[in-house]
Amino acid sequence: MNPGPGGPARAGADADADADADDPAGRAALAVLVTPPASGWRGHALAVALVAAVTLAGFAAGGALALSNLAMLYLLPVLAAALRHGRGPAVVAALLGVAAFDFFFVPPRFSLDVGDAQYLVTLAVMLAVALVIGQLASGLAGQAQEAARREDRVRALYGLARELSAALMPEQIVAIGRRVLEAGLVARADFLLPDARGVLPEAAGVDAGRARQAYDTGEPVSDGPVLLLPLKAPMRVRGVLALAPTPGAHLAAPEARRLLEAFASLFAIALERVHYVEVAQATTVQVESERLRNALLGAISHDLRTPLAALAGMAETLALAGPPLAPEQAGVARALREATQRLRALVDNLLDMARLQAGPVQLDLQWQPLEEIVGSALRHLGEAAAGHPLRVRLPADLPLLRVDAVLMERVLVNLLENAFKYTPPGTPVEIGAEVAGKRVRAWVADAGPGLPPGREERLFEKFERGARESATAGVGLGLAICRAIVEAHGGTIRGENRPEGGARFVFDLPRGEPPSLPEG
Repeated sequence: MNPGPGGPARAGADADADADADDPAGRAALAVLVTPPASGWRGHALAVALVAAVTLAGFAAGGALALSNLAMLYLLPVLAAALRHGRGPAVVAALLGVAAFDFFFVPPRFSLDVGDAQYLVTLAVMLAVALVIGQLASGLAGQAQEAARREDRVRALYGLARELSAALMPEQIVAIGRRVLEAGLVARADFLLPDARGVLPEAAGVDAGRARQAYDTGEPVSDGPVLLLPLKAPMRVRGVLALAPTPGAHLAAPEARRLLEAFASLFAIALERVHYVEVAQATTVQVESERLRNALLGAISHDLRTPLAALAGMAETLALAGPPLAPEQAGVARALREATQRLRALVDNLLDMARLQAGPVQLDLQWQPLEEIVGSALRHLGEAAAGHPLRVRLPADLPLLRVDAVLMERVLVNLLENAFKYTPPGTPVEIGAEVAGKRVRAWVADAGPGLPPGREERLFEKFERGARESATAGVGLGLAICRAIVEAHGGTIRGENRPEGGARFVFDLPRGEPPSLPEG
């Protein structure tokens, strides 16, 4: 099958692709930065040799060439020297060409004297044309070399970006970076990536203080011959790249610095991408786990409500049935009733937590006096408050609060039950409130052992308890429900240890402006 139009170009593109596969990050661009420039004497020697060759050709031609044509031949060394070695050798070729033409071919020959004044014009024009041609040719050659270097840099950046796009772990990014950089530009490349506490690892030959300076400031730092480049990503600095140069490499050169900083930027972006991929995966797993757990809790709780209601009814029936039960049987009935009540409270907490996590909480907001909510909560507790002296400190001038009374009652019930459950019998429990600016602050305080130091905030997480192993019943949902309800009302809640001993749970609610009552 014959190739269609563009077949050779496509074959060349395939060859370039194969070359890129062998050199995926364009390492040749790095070698350009350390290739020593050609020595100046070589260019000047070439200019002298070319002028000598043209002179010998003029002697060989004898009288076959007119002097005007021979003068044009001396422009060829100027052009060749400019294209090959730049402006300096081109100027040498121009001056030598004019001198050789005058000395060997302009009468009187073998003398720099000019017998005819017209030849002075010829020599002047010849020199001017030669210099202009040399200038233009060297400029074009320089532009071509700069374009080639830019192409090498672009290919290097493209190849590195393509290779880094396949990396899935920081270790892969570090391996790619070392392989690319140590291919010719640097003797050693160290990636100093901070740990979870932000501490940079140590590297041989790298001053830890200078590396920390580059990390904190986000600016390159020189540590002797070692160059420290911050891996600056869009969000933050991801580490420090320490580069020890090979002999003959000048990392401080502008061209080398720009390329290395572009490489460091690619490494930083790749590290940040991998970091956020890990964060997204962990978040997705956490969200799905939370959703599954809430669904299971809701399903199990609904299925448990019916048998628990039946057990509670049977326990009440046993206690009220006649003839009266024997003391042992009455104790069993009472224990059954208490256990059923605890299970019902647990199921209610599970249902509340599943409902609060399912979406935005629908609040039935009404202006309510806090005293009524506290009284309803105390009535709900009933016998659970026995054994603890209860102190209520509610000033008479407390304003009305726009709250969901049922949910706020649940907050107070959970906080009071928590105080009764985790404090020794006979210790007092206090519930109070006060006006604090534009908010109303309420609290429940006890005189028990207090909260575990450093875990005051974690106690409000789901299934978190004060002690890992405890004989106290509960699964650690009460405080999580309190936080969800208070935050749904636009408030905050916290736990703290009291200076005189014991714990205190404080929640703030917006005060608001209750509607004014019409005058009678």
